[in-house]
Amino acid sequence: MKNELIKPKGLVTNTNRRNFLKFGTMSVAGAGLLLMGCNDDDDMMPPMMEGVSLGSGDIGILNYAYALEQLEAAFYATVLTGGYFANASAEEKTIMGDLEKHERAHREFFKAALGSAAIADLEVDFSSIDFNSRTSVLGAAKTFEDLGVAAYNGAGQFIENVDYLVIAGKIVSVEARHAAAIRDLINPGSDDFAGDDLIDANGLERTLNFTDVLTAASTYVKTPIDFSQLPS
Repeated sequence: MKNELIKPKGLVTNTNRRNFLKFGTMSVAGAGLLLMGCNDDDDMMPPMMEGVSLGSGDIGILNYAYALEQLEAAFYATVLTGGYFANASAEEKTIMGDLEKHERAHREFFKAALGSAAIADLEVDFSSIDFNSRTSVLGAAKTFEDLGVAAYNGAGQFIENVDYLVIAGKIVSVEARHAAAIRDLINPGSDDFAGDDLIDANGLERTLNFTDVLTAASTYVKTPIDFSQLPS
């Protein structure tokens, strides 16, 4: 799911960040109409003695996305309870509140869509993040959002159901808006929203495979995740 990305300078400005993010909720709401009811009880995940198994095929990939959305939703929920958020500017409070709503919507969307095939709730550990520090919170947000975009980009090639692929495309566009907004908060007015660490020499976004993404996420997820049935 690589997308060519043009990098006009100053795309996300102080005055339009909220409008930039508004499309996120609408995209997910529209996508939900496609996937609701597509789950199959026959795809119910077998329980593990410890941890969770994502499963195989498209259901496994949807559970993979669900695991990442659980992580992001938990992170932003914690952000709203910390000292950084309490002392943040009105603009940043609004942005962080919007991001929390988006990620919570993503999480609940996948949970409902997967039904009995959904993995259990993951146990997270954010002890390495200082939620009283703006630098720490925005740095972690940048990590999570960049990871999410690269994860969807890497997984798209393996999705067989066209409806699922359309939904993944909608959600990754939302995650990309999140990533751009966070990068602009860190470095206002720059073109870092699409920096060289994300875009290659051909103008294509970075992709990461399942192993790389879940290895990176394991810093914050305590629940063991078995992804051995996912395609490689």
